[in-house]
Amino acid sequence: MSFNFNRRDLIKLGGAAALAHSAPRLSFAQSKSRVIRAVMHTSLRVTDPLVVPAWTTRNHGYNIYDTLFSMDSKLNYKPQMVEAFDVSSDGLTYTFHLRSGLKFHDGAPVTSDDVIASLKRWGVRDPMGISLMAATGELVAVDQRTFRLILKRPFGHVLAALGKPSSAVPFIMPARIAATPPSQQITEYVGSGPFRFVTGEFKPGIKAVYERNPDYVPRPEAPDGLAGGKVVKVDRYEWITISDFQTSLNALVNNEIDYFENPTHEMIPNADKLGVKLFDYNPAGFSGFCRPNWLSPIIAKQEIRQAILHAMNQQDWLDAQVGDPKYYRVSSAMFVPDMPYATEAGWNTKTDVAAAKALLAKGGYKGEPITLLQVSDAPIISPLVDVAAQALRQIGMNVKLASMDWLSVLARRAKQESGEHGGWDLTFATQAAVDIFNPIINGHLMAVGKSGPYGWADDKTLMDLRQSFIDETDSAKQKAIAETIQKRAYEIVTHIPTGMFKQPSMHRPNLSGFIPALVPVFWNVEKA
Repeated sequence: MSFNFNRRDLIKLGGAAALAHSAPRLSFAQSKSRVIRAVMHTSLRVTDPLVVPAWTTRNHGYNIYDTLFSMDSKLNYKPQMVEAFDVSSDGLTYTFHLRSGLKFHDGAPVTSDDVIASLKRWGVRDPMGISLMAATGELVAVDQRTFRLILKRPFGHVLAALGKPSSAVPFIMPARIAATPPSQQITEYVGSGPFRFVTGEFKPGIKAVYERNPDYVPRPEAPDGLAGGKVVKVDRYEWITISDFQTSLNALVNNEIDYFENPTHEMIPNADKLGVKLFDYNPAGFSGFCRPNWLSPIIAKQEIRQAILHAMNQQDWLDAQVGDPKYYRVSSAMFVPDMPYATEAGWNTKTDVAAAKALLAKGGYKGEPITLLQVSDAPIISPLVDVAAQALRQIGMNVKLASMDWLSVLARRAKQESGEHGGWDLTFATQAAVDIFNPIINGHLMAVGKSGPYGWADDKTLMDLRQSFIDETDSAKQKAIAETIQKRAYEIVTHIPTGMFKQPSMHRPNLSGFIPALVPVFWNVEKA
């Protein structure tokens, strides 16, 4: 069954597709210096990329930190801070040599000890880091610029882990800062990346400022995705928060800001008319998802989770969320369509009301309320909740919506209780393709119960399959295992993908040099 939603039925933005003079203007004075003023998808509040591994902290991290390896536009992992490396004949010992001239923003050289401390902090928090550290016997410094990773068992994804492109990224920071327990927020923001964080101008939730790092030595190669030379061609980059989408568009059109990361999809067709340009920094796209709370007594029953899956129609989600088929794609591929581990196995993306109702009855559902977290300030997420709520009511579920801003959603979804007890039963969000494109990176598949990511899926079979994928070095066998993993994930319903979509950004025509880097970055960008 399809509900025939469209985005305008769900999001009232006061004529977002109209010309920009239709809503109030903000008054910003543009500097004559080379400053990029950008309105990003949400405000920056948390600045530790491990405490909250959200896109905001990831984007902040790419400005001020650097990585050992980076992913290029063809999804290859290329040395970044590493100058050279070699692997022993048995594949168990990796020796890495850092580039010369690497310095932190406080002037201290980057050493092997800094790298090791950073990797250890990351390796107890990030799912892929946890897997790498579980396979590691030793991580030791050979000298100031050389360190060695010695595996105790085969792990065919070492470079993929060290070059992990999205949350949580293994950014390198000074050892004294990396000594902070990963459950605690760091208090110094010193990296070795292309920008320096101007802490004195940071106003959480309002404004963050970055200045060009004059001591940064970029790689000699041309930029390619997140790899290659990170050459900063502006003096400052200012991350400005404007909560209203129409006001953000007005500010862009009126030359008060330079970049608007997340225009609504109604705004996009009017770019030429408004005199602004479009740029798709993430050609691999994004995916929404519905995540069940396995610790909720109702959701804990597999039949109930399966009923929720069968109630959904992915097309309805995409029509409501995006609207224009030019910018979306229906697909059940948990590891991203057209990427190496893509498969459509496990779910046909269609509603089956009869099956859903039968599964509810089998699971003993008695009309108990389930709470869906509704995001009030993210138009790309909010429609997912509305569509799901109507679909679940259609099969006879008692649905309650808990509406709050995005930061409040992040706080509440960390609670393990059910919605009836102050927590939640279903939550929704979006993620980039780079967050989910293989079974190790995809955090939804860390089914280790209460110690795992929010949602707290718990399934030994899935974890055994995931370990088989980690241990396997043959690419064809890896692909077969990935398909089995996806089938199992749909069987137990770790999460439900809501479909792939594109999200072009907008910018002033005097900006050039943008790189399709999978995440929004501002090195190589020039302002005329």
